[in-house]
Amino acid sequence: MRIVSNPDRNNWESLTKRPTADFAAVAPIVDEVFAAVKANGDTAARSYSQKFDKVAVADFITPQEDLSKAKSELAPELVNAIDVAYANIYAFHNAQVTTPVRIETMEGVSCWQAKKPIEKVGIYIPGGTAPLFSTVLMLAIPAQIAGCQQIVLCTPPSASGIPAAIRYAAFKCGVTIVAQIGGIQAIAAMTFGTASIPKVYKIFGPGNQFVTVAKQKATQYQTAIDMPAGPSELLVVADTSANPAYVAADLLSQAEHGVDSQVILVATDKPLIKSVQEELQKQLQRLPRKEIAEKALDNSLAVYFDNEVTALDFINSYGPEHYIVCAENEAVFVDGILNAGSVFIGNYTPESAGDYASGTNHTLPTNGYTKQYSGVNLDAFTKAITYQRISATGIQKLGPSIEAMAEAEGLFAHKNAVTLRLNDLNNG
Repeated sequence: MRIVSNPDRNNWESLTKRPTADFAAVAPIVDEVFAAVKANGDTAARSYSQKFDKVAVADFITPQEDLSKAKSELAPELVNAIDVAYANIYAFHNAQVTTPVRIETMEGVSCWQAKKPIEKVGIYIPGGTAPLFSTVLMLAIPAQIAGCQQIVLCTPPSASGIPAAIRYAAFKCGVTIVAQIGGIQAIAAMTFGTASIPKVYKIFGPGNQFVTVAKQKATQYQTAIDMPAGPSELLVVADTSANPAYVAADLLSQAEHGVDSQVILVATDKPLIKSVQEELQKQLQRLPRKEIAEKALDNSLAVYFDNEVTALDFINSYGPEHYIVCAENEAVFVDGILNAGSVFIGNYTPESAGDYASGTNHTLPTNGYTKQYSGVNLDAFTKAITYQRISATGIQKLGPSIEAMAEAEGLFAHKNAVTLRLNDLNNG
């Protein structure tokens, strides 16, 4: 990790530039696959699966019996762990259910709002070096609670089939369709619909640069997405009260995600940086994904600030996906944070708790998008519909204001819709 002390504000943006891929270079192949899948459906999707994933898939859809028997293929300890995570994630997201908002804005004018589920949602679960069955829980549980009628899960195929942990999590969460298809072709299939894979209204889930650009492409065809996302990232703010071994472990937990991950240590104590670096080297040697983590650390940074307020400004400027606070004066860094995906407070709150089983959602905005976006939550799977009812008394009281505003905007049909009613009531 590079070490920087009290960097000038003018350099903050360049100093913390994310190691994202060149999305423009990916766009042509995304355009090609989308056009092919739109025109030729399953045939094109199957061809690209063979080309990109090197797997010939005869039938995209996983039989229901393969989902229901997945539990028997797993070690009891893993089944129990998934069940614990399910219960906590369900409890936290179920607590987000809101009651309809209802108010009489003036006599005779009632307005209310109710949440309705998005009928058809798609969830993308990456494969590759670490099949993320935990992401199934994070996306399918709130969809299940929201009452989405159809939950379509797409995940890359492999010669050995879909991992049992993904199949078990999908079965437990009530996923309706599990499809062996990944990458651009999966996003295109959920965008347009094919003979095998239904069109959905909103797509959720992380992925590489091809999936990220494909999701953005999907928005051009009336398909919503959860958020723009990129490689995983973590920022830890720490002082003398922090445990260097814990800090290093948390930094490595994100660094091992991928070579393009980024981790940042913000410290208000210089000796702590040295202690954390020593721990990083010790722990790195024991990691099976050492090479990946090492490359990610090349993208990473340790920053010393002699002032907590400036340190907080730096953190808000960066807007981390994951944000750990291990500081004696934690209120400054917890209450003052404006831009973060998920916050982890104290020496005994590792980021991996949120990744797996504490209950919060791990599908979060990256690349500075915490300034505009929330992480996935129950509301992401719903939309709010507003209602109103106006009585005769209500239209008589409110009508003149509507007439005056409509006339001022030159919209006389709007005005007339009120005037007709008022005339009938006044002449009655």
